[in-house]
Amino acid sequence: MRIEIIRLAIDFGLVVLIWMVQLLIYPGFKYFGNKGLSSWHRIYTRNITFIVAPMMIIQLAIMVYFWIYYPAMLAPNILYTILVSLTWLTTMIFFIPMHANIDKNTTDLKLLNKLTNWNWMRVLLWNAILVLDLFLLY
Repeated sequence: MRIEIIRLAIDFGLVVLIWMVQLLIYPGFKYFGNKGLSSWHRIYTRNITFIVAPMMIIQLAIMVYFWIYYPAMLAPNILYTILVSLTWLTTMIFFIPMHANIDKNTTDLKLLNKLTNWNWMRVLLWNAILVLDLFLLY
């Protein structure tokens, strides 16, 4: 299978996933009671990691693959690297700590709103990655 198709499939999967998180999962946190969210959030973060982490790691591996085997594609490689790196950085710097804080204080509506509002960054980043894939593929 062509690596471009694998990249497109992974990036498309991440786009679908981030839109579900943005429109369904994060806003839904506000409708749980304190005890319910406390229990659900721990289950959610553990289980979503089993889906998201492998996809993000594959995305990173594909990025490295393109640098090794297609170094002449300098501008697309740089842009893809910047976008993928920003998804990793925002996840590590902002979202993992926010989720840890939700585990500590599930009734903080300000934090739940911040999580949803700031997540638009990742929605935009992963959509930009997918647009780049489509542009490069066609």
